Amino acid sequence: MPVERLSTGVPGIDGMLGSGIPRGFLVAVTGEPGTGKTIFCLHFSWQGVKEGDKVVYVTTEESRESILSQAEQFNMDLRGAVAEGKAVVIDALMGRASDQWSLRSLNPEDLVEIVLKAKRYLGYGRARLVIDSMSAFWLDKPAMARKYSYYVKKVLSRWDFTVLAVSQYAITTSEAFGWGIEHVADGIIRFRRFVRSGVLRRYVMVEKMRQTPHDLRMYEISIEDGRGLVVLRPGDMRAEDVALPPKVVERMVKAKRREEEAL
Repeated sequence: MPVERLSTGVPGIDGMLGSGIPRGFLVAVTGEPGTGKTIFCLHFSWQGVKEGDKVVYVTTEESRESILSQAEQFNMDLRGAVAEGKAVVIDALMGRASDQWSLRSLNPEDLVEIVLKAKRYLGYGRARLVIDSMSAFWLDKPAMARKYSYYVKKVLSRWDFTVLAVSQYAITTSEAFGWGIEHVADGIIRFRRFVRSGVLRRYVMVEKMRQTPHDLRMYEISIEDGRGLVVLRPGDMRAEDVALPPKVVERMVKAKRREEEAL
């Protein structure tokens, strides 16, 4: 039976995925700050609006207004979609008691509760969910990343959600953000950035996607005003050009061991 896939809204990334993300998957979107993760999530959300999907966007590190303004920068009228009841943007940063779409505590139970409330409001049908970012839920307890990720995936999979869960990644440490989500996720789309000859260059790679013969190459991307994220060409770097320093790898291994012992 053919796998139903959802377009990400970025043609170049759809091509890397064999036309899109399988319906019902939870995909980890990982990378350092400034690599294009949020813009990718905006593309995914806006594509859902255009296709008639129910769209829920949870923002933990920016306000709702910031997310809607960014979308407008790339000609995505999420503000209009919210006004028309086609999308809900849940603000977990400002935490206003008077706002029904405000998440005032960062725990997975409250997250699931408000997401399901938004789904009931939007109505029956195929749904897309962005959690930007999941890292906020375990910043002070990274060993819980896998447990929290599994809980969110298990509950929301029953509600026909295809999920993008952003996970922040710092090149200098693995301990602040947790590594459990990558084990639980059905797919991993990793964004990277490097400075070459004094110029910042951004890249994307599909590191994992179940049920998908995906492209294994790293692609250079750009972020263009009015268009958003654009895939340019396969990267010209060797594996050793993007390898983590040995000391960082060692810290990652130690952090993973601590996480497993905590579970």
